[in-house]
Amino acid sequence: MSRIASLTTTVVDVPLARPITTAIHAIESAGCVLVDVTTTDGAVGQGYVFAINGRRIRAFDEVLRDFTDLVVGRDVADATGIWQTIWDDLNPTGHAGITVSALSAVDVAVWDAHARELDVPLHSLFGTCRNRIDTYASSGLWLSASLDDLAAEARRFMDAGFRAVKVRIGSSDVTDDVARVRAVRAAVGPEVAIHTDANQGLTVDHAIALAQALADLDVAWLEEPVAYDDLAGHARIRSEGGIPVATGETVFAAAGIAAILDAGACDVVMPDLQRVGGYTEMSRACALASSAGVPVSTHFFTEHSLTVAASTPGCLSVEHIDWFAPLFAEQMELVDGQLVVPDRPGTGFTFDEAARTRYRV
Repeated sequence: MSRIASLTTTVVDVPLARPITTAIHAIESAGCVLVDVTTTDGAVGQGYVFAINGRRIRAFDEVLRDFTDLVVGRDVADATGIWQTIWDDLNPTGHAGITVSALSAVDVAVWDAHARELDVPLHSLFGTCRNRIDTYASSGLWLSASLDDLAAEARRFMDAGFRAVKVRIGSSDVTDDVARVRAVRAAVGPEVAIHTDANQGLTVDHAIALAQALADLDVAWLEEPVAYDDLAGHARIRSEGGIPVATGETVFAAAGIAAILDAGACDVVMPDLQRVGGYTEMSRACALASSAGVPVSTHFFTEHSLTVAASTPGCLSVEHIDWFAPLFAEQMELVDGQLVVPDRPGTGFTFDEAARTRYRV
Protein backbone atom coordinates (compact mmCIF):
# COMPACT_ATOMS: atom_id res chain seq x y z
CA MET A 1 0.00 0.00 0.00
CA SER A 2 1.57 3.26 -1.14
CA ARG A 3 1.31 6.34 1.03
CA ILE A 4 1.83 10.03 0.46
CA ALA A 5 5.42 10.89 1.29
CA SER A 6 5.35 14.66 0.68
CA LEU A 7 3.28 17.64 -0.39
CA THR A 8 5.26 20.52 -1.89
CA THR A 9 4.29 23.82 -3.50
CA THR A 10 5.72 26.27 -6.03
CA VAL A 11 4.40 29.81 -6.49
CA VAL A 12 4.42 31.06 -10.09
CA ASP A 13 2.96 33.99 -12.02
CA VAL A 14 2.10 33.43 -15.69
CA PRO A 15 1.74 36.61 -17.77
CA LEU A 16 -1.08 36.71 -20.29
CA ALA A 17 -0.31 37.32 -23.94
CA ARG A 18 -2.08 40.69 -23.61
CA PRO A 19 -4.08 42.48 -20.90
CA ILE A 20 -7.76 41.53 -20.69
CA THR A 21 -10.82 43.56 -19.76
CA THR A 22 -14.15 42.10 -18.63
CA ALA A 23 -17.17 43.76 -17.05
CA ILE A 24 -15.56 43.33 -13.61
CA HIS A 25 -11.85 42.57 -14.14
CA ALA A 26 -8.64 43.96 -15.60
CA ILE A 27 -6.33 40.97 -15.95
CA GLU A 28 -2.61 40.86 -16.70
CA SER A 29 -1.49 37.52 -15.28
CA ALA A 30 -2.56 34.28 -13.65
CA GLY A 31 -0.77 33.68 -10.37
CA CYS A 32 -0.70 29.99 -9.41
CA VAL A 33 0.46 27.68 -6.67
CA LEU A 34 1.57 24.38 -8.18
CA VAL A 35 1.07 21.38 -5.90
CA ASP A 36 3.13 18.18 -6.10
CA VAL A 37 2.07 15.10 -4.12
CA THR A 38 4.76 12.39 -4.11
CA THR A 39 4.05 8.83 -2.96
CA THR A 40 6.31 6.35 -1.24
CA ASP A 41 6.42 4.41 -4.52
CA GLY A 42 7.67 7.49 -6.38
CA ALA A 43 4.51 8.55 -8.24
CA VAL A 44 3.96 12.31 -8.48
CA GLY A 45 0.48 13.80 -8.76
CA GLN A 46 -0.04 17.45 -9.56
CA GLY A 47 -2.69 20.12 -9.16
CA TYR A 48 -2.81 23.90 -8.95
CA VAL A 49 -4.81 26.81 -7.65
CA PHE A 50 -4.83 30.24 -9.30
CA ALA A 51 -5.75 33.87 -8.65
CA ILE A 52 -6.22 36.69 -11.14
CA ASN A 53 -3.12 38.93 -11.17
CA GLY A 54 -1.68 36.77 -8.39
CA ARG A 55 -3.94 38.31 -5.73
CA ARG A 56 -3.87 36.36 -2.48
CA ILE A 57 -1.61 33.75 -4.05
CA ARG A 58 0.69 33.76 -1.01
CA ALA A 59 -2.35 33.13 1.16
CA PHE A 60 -3.18 30.07 -0.97
CA ASP A 61 0.38 28.83 -0.52
CA GLU A 62 0.24 29.30 3.24
CA VAL A 63 -3.00 27.32 3.49
CA LEU A 64 -1.60 24.54 1.32
CA ARG A 65 1.43 24.23 3.55
CA ASP A 66 -0.90 23.95 6.53
CA PHE A 67 -2.51 20.91 4.88
CA THR A 68 0.74 18.92 4.91
CA ASP A 69 0.13 17.18 8.23
CA LEU A 70 -3.37 16.18 7.09
CA VAL A 71 -2.06 14.59 3.89
CA VAL A 72 1.39 13.09 4.42
CA GLY A 73 1.23 9.47 5.53
CA ARG A 74 -2.22 8.86 4.09
CA ASP A 75 -3.04 6.06 1.65
CA VAL A 76 -2.87 7.62 -1.81
CA ALA A 77 -5.86 5.51 -2.87
CA ASP A 78 -8.02 7.27 -0.27
CA ALA A 79 -8.50 10.59 -2.06
CA THR A 80 -12.08 10.89 -0.86
CA GLY A 81 -11.07 10.26 2.74
CA ILE A 82 -8.27 12.82 2.50
CA TRP A 83 -10.72 15.34 1.05
CA GLN A 84 -13.10 14.75 3.96
CA THR A 85 -10.34 15.09 6.54
CA ILE A 86 -9.31 18.46 5.17
CA TRP A 87 -12.92 19.59 4.83
CA ASP A 88 -13.66 18.68 8.43
CA ASP A 89 -10.60 20.67 9.49
CA LEU A 90 -11.79 23.84 7.72
CA ASN A 91 -13.47 26.83 9.32
CA PRO A 92 -16.85 25.37 10.38
CA THR A 93 -18.55 28.76 9.96
CA GLY A 94 -18.35 28.84 6.21
CA HIS A 95 -15.44 27.06 4.51
CA ALA A 96 -13.80 30.22 3.18
CA GLY A 97 -13.04 30.37 -0.52
CA ILE A 98 -9.25 30.39 -0.17
CA THR A 99 -9.33 27.18 1.84
CA VAL A 100 -11.75 25.37 -0.45
CA SER A 101 -9.69 26.41 -3.46
CA ALA A 102 -6.51 25.11 -1.84
CA LEU A 103 -8.30 21.86 -1.02
CA SER A 104 -9.17 21.46 -4.69
CA ALA A 105 -5.52 21.56 -5.74
CA VAL A 106 -4.60 18.87 -3.21
CA ASP A 107 -7.55 16.72 -4.24
CA VAL A 108 -6.61 16.89 -7.93
CA ALA A 109 -3.00 16.04 -7.10
CA VAL A 110 -3.92 13.06 -4.93
CA TRP A 111 -6.28 11.61 -7.54
CA ASP A 112 -3.61 12.18 -10.19
CA ALA A 113 -0.98 10.39 -8.10
CA HIS A 114 -3.30 7.44 -7.47
CA ALA A 115 -4.02 6.97 -11.18
CA ARG A 116 -0.33 7.32 -12.05
CA GLU A 117 0.55 4.57 -9.59
CA LEU A 118 -1.98 2.34 -11.37
CA ASP A 119 -0.64 3.55 -14.75
CA VAL A 120 -4.16 4.37 -15.99
CA PRO A 121 -5.96 7.53 -17.12
CA LEU A 122 -7.74 9.10 -14.17
CA HIS A 123 -11.04 9.28 -16.04
CA SER A 124 -11.08 5.49 -16.23
CA LEU A 125 -11.29 5.34 -12.43
CA PHE A 126 -14.40 7.52 -12.53
CA GLY A 127 -15.90 5.64 -15.50
CA THR A 128 -15.03 6.79 -19.01
CA CYS A 129 -18.01 7.69 -21.21
CA ARG A 130 -16.33 9.58 -24.08
CA ASN A 131 -12.94 10.31 -25.61
CA ARG A 132 -13.76 13.73 -27.09
CA ILE A 133 -15.76 16.71 -25.86
CA ASP A 134 -17.12 19.88 -27.43
CA THR A 135 -15.33 23.08 -26.52
CA TYR A 136 -15.54 26.80 -27.21
CA ALA A 137 -12.79 29.35 -27.63
CA SER A 138 -12.73 31.52 -24.52
CA SER A 139 -9.28 33.13 -24.69
CA GLY A 140 -10.41 36.15 -26.67
CA LEU A 141 -13.33 38.28 -27.83
CA TRP A 142 -12.95 40.45 -24.75
CA LEU A 143 -15.00 43.50 -23.85
CA SER A 144 -12.21 45.90 -24.79
CA ALA A 145 -12.08 44.72 -28.44
CA SER A 146 -13.52 46.80 -31.27
CA LEU A 147 -16.09 45.34 -33.66
CA ASP A 148 -13.44 44.88 -36.34
CA ASP A 149 -11.10 43.22 -33.86
CA LEU A 150 -13.88 40.89 -32.69
CA ALA A 151 -14.61 39.78 -36.23
CA ALA A 152 -10.95 39.22 -37.05
CA GLU A 153 -10.29 37.26 -33.87
CA ALA A 154 -13.41 35.14 -34.35
CA ARG A 155 -12.17 34.18 -37.81
CA ARG A 156 -8.77 33.25 -36.36
CA PHE A 157 -10.49 30.93 -33.90
CA MET A 158 -12.30 29.27 -36.80
CA ASP A 159 -9.01 28.87 -38.68
CA ALA A 160 -7.54 27.22 -35.57
CA GLY A 161 -10.29 24.59 -35.62
CA PHE A 162 -12.85 25.89 -33.15
CA ARG A 163 -16.54 25.54 -33.91
CA ALA A 164 -17.79 27.60 -30.96
CA VAL A 165 -16.71 30.86 -29.32
CA LYS A 166 -17.54 33.02 -26.30
CA VAL A 167 -18.05 36.77 -26.56
CA ARG A 168 -17.77 39.02 -23.50
CA ILE A 169 -20.55 41.55 -23.17
CA GLY A 170 -21.68 43.95 -20.47
CA SER A 171 -21.95 47.40 -22.03
CA SER A 172 -24.33 49.94 -20.54
CA ASP A 173 -26.22 50.04 -23.84
CA VAL A 174 -28.02 46.95 -25.13
CA THR A 175 -27.40 48.11 -28.68
CA ASP A 176 -23.64 48.00 -28.19
CA ASP A 177 -23.66 44.40 -26.98
CA VAL A 178 -25.98 43.29 -29.75
CA ALA A 179 -23.60 44.88 -32.25
CA ARG A 180 -20.71 42.92 -30.73
CA VAL A 181 -22.49 39.60 -31.05
CA ARG A 182 -23.78 40.47 -34.52
CA ALA A 183 -20.24 41.24 -35.69
CA VAL A 184 -19.05 37.84 -34.50
CA ARG A 185 -22.05 36.07 -36.04
CA ALA A 186 -21.33 37.73 -39.38
CA ALA A 187 -17.69 36.65 -39.15
CA VAL A 188 -18.26 32.98 -38.26
CA GLY A 189 -21.50 32.18 -40.08
CA PRO A 190 -24.67 30.40 -38.94
CA GLU A 191 -23.17 27.02 -38.00
CA VAL A 192 -20.86 28.20 -35.23
CA ALA A 193 -22.15 28.33 -31.65
CA ILE A 194 -21.82 31.71 -29.95
CA HIS A 195 -21.83 31.90 -26.16
CA THR A 196 -22.02 35.23 -24.34
CA ASP A 197 -20.71 36.16 -20.88
CA ALA A 198 -21.70 39.31 -18.98
CA ASN A 199 -19.43 38.55 -16.00
CA GLN A 200 -22.13 39.59 -13.51
CA GLY A 201 -22.14 43.09 -14.96
CA LEU A 202 -25.87 43.71 -15.61
CA THR A 203 -29.08 44.42 -13.76
CA VAL A 204 -31.93 41.95 -14.10
CA ASP A 205 -34.05 44.22 -16.30
CA HIS A 206 -31.07 45.08 -18.51
CA ALA A 207 -30.18 41.40 -18.85
CA ILE A 208 -33.73 40.49 -19.87
CA ALA A 209 -33.79 43.23 -22.50
CA LEU A 210 -30.40 42.12 -23.80
CA ALA A 211 -31.37 38.46 -23.91
CA GLN A 212 -34.51 39.29 -25.86
CA ALA A 213 -32.49 41.40 -28.29
CA LEU A 214 -29.99 38.57 -28.81
CA ALA A 215 -32.60 35.90 -29.47
CA ASP A 216 -32.51 36.24 -33.27
CA LEU A 217 -28.72 35.74 -33.31
CA ASP A 218 -29.01 32.11 -32.12
CA VAL A 219 -26.98 32.61 -28.94
CA ALA A 220 -26.14 29.39 -27.12
CA TRP A 221 -26.34 30.97 -23.66
CA LEU A 222 -26.07 34.13 -21.60
CA GLU A 223 -23.57 33.48 -18.81
CA GLU A 224 -23.61 35.11 -15.37
CA PRO A 225 -25.81 38.04 -16.44
CA VAL A 226 -26.13 39.40 -12.88
CA ALA A 227 -24.43 38.95 -9.49
CA TYR A 228 -23.65 35.27 -8.98
CA ASP A 229 -25.70 35.05 -5.79
CA ASP A 230 -28.82 36.68 -7.25
CA LEU A 231 -30.44 33.34 -7.96
CA ALA A 232 -33.93 34.81 -8.19
CA GLY A 233 -32.63 37.27 -10.77
CA HIS A 234 -31.06 34.47 -12.80
CA ALA A 235 -34.32 32.53 -12.68
CA ARG A 236 -36.29 35.55 -13.87
CA ILE A 237 -33.86 36.20 -16.75
CA ARG A 238 -34.12 32.56 -17.70
CA SER A 239 -37.93 32.79 -17.70
CA GLU A 240 -38.31 36.09 -19.51
CA GLY A 241 -35.18 36.46 -21.61
CA GLY A 242 -35.83 33.81 -24.24
CA ILE A 243 -32.29 32.35 -24.36
CA PRO A 244 -30.57 29.80 -22.07
CA VAL A 245 -28.81 31.03 -18.92
CA ALA A 246 -25.54 29.54 -17.63
CA THR A 247 -24.01 30.07 -14.20
CA GLY A 248 -22.19 28.30 -11.38
CA GLU A 249 -18.51 29.18 -11.75
CA THR A 250 -18.43 31.50 -8.74
CA VAL A 251 -20.05 29.34 -6.06
CA PHE A 252 -18.16 27.04 -3.72
CA ALA A 253 -18.60 23.29 -3.17
CA ALA A 254 -21.49 21.08 -4.25
CA ALA A 255 -23.78 22.95 -1.86
CA GLY A 256 -23.36 26.07 -3.97
CA ILE A 257 -24.31 24.15 -7.10
CA ALA A 258 -27.28 22.63 -5.27
CA ALA A 259 -28.59 26.09 -4.38
CA ILE A 260 -28.46 27.16 -8.04
CA LEU A 261 -30.29 24.04 -9.15
CA ASP A 262 -32.90 24.34 -6.40
CA ALA A 263 -33.61 27.92 -7.46
CA GLY A 264 -34.11 26.98 -11.12
CA ALA A 265 -31.46 29.59 -11.89
CA CYS A 266 -29.85 28.09 -14.98
CA ASP A 267 -30.23 25.97 -18.08
CA VAL A 268 -26.55 24.97 -17.95
CA VAL A 269 -24.58 24.72 -14.71
CA MET A 270 -20.88 25.61 -14.82
CA PRO A 271 -18.92 24.22 -11.86
CA ASP A 272 -15.35 25.45 -11.54
CA LEU A 273 -12.87 22.74 -10.55
CA GLN A 274 -11.09 25.06 -8.12
CA ARG A 275 -14.11 26.57 -6.38
CA VAL A 276 -16.12 23.37 -6.28
CA GLY A 277 -13.38 21.58 -4.33
CA GLY A 278 -11.55 19.32 -6.79
CA TYR A 279 -12.56 16.04 -8.42
CA THR A 280 -14.12 14.59 -5.27
CA GLU A 281 -16.65 17.38 -4.86
CA MET A 282 -17.01 17.92 -8.61
CA SER A 283 -18.38 14.40 -8.94
CA ARG A 284 -21.02 15.22 -6.32
CA ALA A 285 -21.92 18.47 -8.07
CA CYS A 286 -22.28 16.69 -11.42
CA ALA A 287 -24.48 14.04 -9.80
CA LEU A 288 -26.74 16.78 -8.44
CA ALA A 289 -26.99 18.34 -11.90
CA SER A 290 -27.81 14.97 -13.43
CA SER A 291 -30.57 14.40 -10.88
CA ALA A 292 -32.01 17.82 -11.72
CA GLY A 293 -31.82 17.14 -15.46
CA VAL A 294 -29.45 20.09 -16.00
CA PRO A 295 -26.38 19.68 -18.25
CA VAL A 296 -22.86 20.62 -17.12
CA SER A 297 -20.20 22.70 -18.85
CA THR A 298 -16.97 23.04 -16.91
CA HIS A 299 -15.38 26.42 -16.21
CA PHE A 300 -11.66 27.14 -16.80
CA PHE A 301 -8.99 24.51 -15.89
CA THR A 302 -9.32 23.06 -19.39
CA GLU A 303 -6.52 20.51 -19.13
CA HIS A 304 -7.72 19.07 -15.84
CA SER A 305 -11.43 19.41 -16.69
CA LEU A 306 -11.03 16.89 -19.51
CA THR A 307 -11.08 14.18 -16.84
CA VAL A 308 -14.50 15.48 -15.71
CA ALA A 309 -15.83 15.67 -19.25
CA ALA A 310 -14.67 12.15 -20.06
CA SER A 311 -16.47 10.66 -17.06
CA THR A 312 -19.64 12.79 -16.84
CA PRO A 313 -22.39 11.75 -19.27
CA GLY A 314 -24.23 15.05 -18.78
CA CYS A 315 -21.23 17.22 -19.68
CA LEU A 316 -21.90 19.35 -22.76
CA SER A 317 -18.53 21.02 -23.13
CA VAL A 318 -15.40 22.35 -21.49
CA GLU A 319 -14.27 25.95 -21.69
CA HIS A 320 -11.05 26.30 -23.68
CA ILE A 321 -8.81 28.80 -21.94
CA ASP A 322 -5.12 29.00 -22.83
CA TRP A 323 -3.85 30.92 -19.79
CA PHE A 324 -2.30 27.85 -18.16
CA ALA A 325 -1.01 26.07 -21.27
CA PRO A 326 2.54 27.43 -20.76
CA LEU A 327 2.73 25.50 -17.48
CA PHE A 328 2.25 22.08 -19.05
CA ALA A 329 4.64 19.81 -20.93
CA GLU A 330 1.74 18.38 -22.98
CA GLN A 331 -0.56 20.28 -25.33
CA MET A 332 -4.31 19.96 -25.71
CA GLU A 333 -5.44 18.42 -29.01
CA LEU A 334 -8.30 20.08 -30.92
CA VAL A 335 -9.99 18.03 -33.66
CA ASP A 336 -13.11 19.15 -35.55
CA GLY A 337 -14.09 21.57 -32.82
CA GLN A 338 -13.64 19.01 -30.04
CA LEU A 339 -10.89 18.42 -27.51
CA VAL A 340 -9.41 14.94 -27.42
CA VAL A 341 -9.35 13.38 -23.96
CA PRO A 342 -5.82 12.07 -23.38
CA ASP A 343 -5.32 8.40 -22.56
CA ARG A 344 -2.06 9.09 -20.73
CA PRO A 345 -1.82 8.14 -17.03
CA GLY A 346 -3.40 10.41 -14.44
CA THR A 347 -4.87 13.64 -15.72
CA GLY A 348 -2.71 13.27 -18.81
CA PHE A 349 -0.87 16.52 -18.10
CA THR A 350 2.32 17.30 -16.18
CA PHE A 351 4.00 20.58 -15.28
CA ASP A 352 6.88 21.60 -17.51
CA GLU A 353 9.90 21.97 -15.24
CA ALA A 354 11.46 24.72 -17.35
CA ALA A 355 8.22 26.68 -17.10
CA ARG A 356 8.11 26.13 -13.34
CA THR A 357 11.53 27.76 -13.11
CA ARG A 358 10.75 30.52 -15.61
CA TYR A 359 7.56 31.72 -13.91
CA ARG A 360 8.56 31.14 -10.30
CA VAL A 361 8.15 34.14 -7.99
